[in-house]
Amino acid sequence: MKKRLIGIFCSVAACAGFAFAQEAPKTEWDVQKPSFPLSTVSIDTDETTWSSLDVTPDGKKFFFDMLGDIYVVDIEGGQATALTQDFSWDIQPSISPDGTKVAFISDRDGTSNVWTMNIDGTNLKQISKEKQNIMHSPKWSPDGEYIVASKGIMSRRSIPAGEIWMYHRSGGGGIAIKRRVNGRRDQKNIADPVYSPDGKSIYWTQDTTPGSVFEYNRDPLKSIFSIIRYDLAKGREELLTGGTGGAIVPTPAPDGKTVAFIRRIQNKTALFLKDLETGDETPIYTEMERDMQEGFGSEGYYAYFDWTPDAKSIVFWTGGKFHKISVADRSVKTIPVRVKAQLKFADAVRFPVDVAPDDFNIKLVRWAQKSPDGKSILFQSLGKLYKRDLASGKTERLTQQNDHDEFYPRYSNDGKSIVYTTWNDQTLGTVKIISTDGGEGRTITKKPGHFVEPSFSTDGKLIAYRKFTGGFLISPKYSNEPGIYTANLATGEHKRVAQGGSEPHFAGDNSRVYFTTGVPGSDYPEQQLVSVNLDGEDRREHLYGADQVAEYRLSPDKKWVAFTYQFNAFVMPFTDTGKRESIGPMATSLPVKKISSRAGEFLNWSADSKSVSWYNGPIFYERAIKDAFDFVAGAPATLPKPVSEGVNLSFSQKADKPSGYKALVGGTVVTMRDAKNQQEVIENGVVIIKDNRIVEVGKVGKVTIRAGAT
Repeated sequence: MKKRLIGIFCSVAACAGFAFAQEAPKTEWDVQKPSFPLSTVSIDTDETTWSSLDVTPDGKKFFFDMLGDIYVVDIEGGQATALTQDFSWDIQPSISPDGTKVAFISDRDGTSNVWTMNIDGTNLKQISKEKQNIMHSPKWSPDGEYIVASKGIMSRRSIPAGEIWMYHRSGGGGIAIKRRVNGRRDQKNIADPVYSPDGKSIYWTQDTTPGSVFEYNRDPLKSIFSIIRYDLAKGREELLTGGTGGAIVPTPAPDGKTVAFIRRIQNKTALFLKDLETGDETPIYTEMERDMQEGFGSEGYYAYFDWTPDAKSIVFWTGGKFHKISVADRSVKTIPVRVKAQLKFADAVRFPVDVAPDDFNIKLVRWAQKSPDGKSILFQSLGKLYKRDLASGKTERLTQQNDHDEFYPRYSNDGKSIVYTTWNDQTLGTVKIISTDGGEGRTITKKPGHFVEPSFSTDGKLIAYRKFTGGFLISPKYSNEPGIYTANLATGEHKRVAQGGSEPHFAGDNSRVYFTTGVPGSDYPEQQLVSVNLDGEDRREHLYGADQVAEYRLSPDKKWVAFTYQFNAFVMPFTDTGKRESIGPMATSLPVKKISSRAGEFLNWSADSKSVSWYNGPIFYERAIKDAFDFVAGAPATLPKPVSEGVNLSFSQKADKPSGYKALVGGTVVTMRDAKNQQEVIENGVVIIKDNRIVEVGKVGKVTIRAGAT
């Protein structure tokens, strides 16, 4: 907890200041050495929360985790001894069969990985080397040579879909035992791996519900999880148990005759035993702490428990205490454990927040881009289009209307016009063109609809845009024939050139429309840049960025492509080769340069193709190509670092506060509090509110609230 809190605070600070801070010197983050003022807190407790444990092979002690540290204590209880006590998050200890090593999960290298140490806390060794995925639930093989663990892998959502991996005790890349069922798009978890005592099988918990998408509010009583047994020799899986209430955390007995597991019984979580010979399943304790079957399971679905070596008892945590239950007579004994520790912590990063100011500063703009003449920056905020004059710093609305909101502006290359889309919940949306001097926009679409991402051709004669379908939160009307469209401004003709795709734009001689689309047949949302001619034919694939490239933008002269990868902006040369080329930060076929130091989106090229811009938060950024590549004419002797400073487009705006009179009339019971904090009830009365303050009120029980109350 202590280390995680510090990590969270650091993230908050970074997020709060990313748009305004100067580029700080980059230093290697060390989990063990947080760069914050630290305080110390003393802990002296006989209770703990959600503690996983493992009993030593001789049955004399057990190891457990608490607040991100690993402890050991006598099997009968007493004072616990800390084996790790630092800023890393150390959990889920597992003792090697010979009793000399402890495998556990730690984020001391920056990501949750499998580590080992001697039972006295010395000789720390990292086993897995994950940089993005989340490891948990390490368990030893009976011969002590391997460790099996769950690897949580994120797809499109921050929900880990588990795979089962096996690592040699010396390290290495590991061997995949069980991959995600639905491939890279899978969001369903596989967790809690453990070897059978004879080493011939591995048990694990698996989400066996249909589909690949994680869903909230699932009902364990209708079965979410099952326990799978995998035969290592035959490579064959079989269902061990599941059904009503689910089945999680398989824990085989040392004699190999029984598997303990967790199941939901109505509103209770119970510890079950499954007899592997008869198949009987018996609850032996029904007062377990509530399991997490409805959750993500990024660190398992219940605190891990263990058998004693004689297979006669199970040691487990629940209700803040450690317990030992006899399998024979179901008697439960609480194990008294005391933990005394001195822990260091950093105070939360806090910023003063005025919750209801009369004026506030805009903290987010969208679709920011510099005018072709370089004198102003166009952007959207508060649902409307604005221009910032760079010489004076003055910000003004581009239009004066308030009938609809305005979105996705783009300049024409000659700088005379701006194309954008609109939206109104009742009248739907349009595509409009407006002079860069402002005024009233001219609608070019003939019918209302759902329109986004318009863009001029380089000669200003055509416009490409995307039409999408409504429904859900917006009107479903006029949703027919979605896709990529072109509009000929001379003839007024609109033509659909593709049934799907996004971010359409022109480049070169304007004979083709370029846009981003998915990869047909892929089991995961991957993006590529494709194009079609102006009749929607001769489809060609140009660039492939797998699942990491989110935005492609060709320069007007079609010699460069800018793209975003992991939220950062990059640029590289572009040439047609007649086949699809893979791109990314590590591409070696052509030079690639990162141009943003933090993050950016809405890539926009200058009309002369000599610079590319983007925005992040309220900041507009721009990079000249000559400052990214040393072979471009005019490049400096030493190329500058990725762009870290830009133009802050934030401006002050009056808060929209209630004004005038409002009347709440009769029939409804309204609960209020008077100045003495006594609860009163207005029933069948009248309340008059002016400027968010009560000015008159009817009968309120036995008293009347005075004017001026809030």
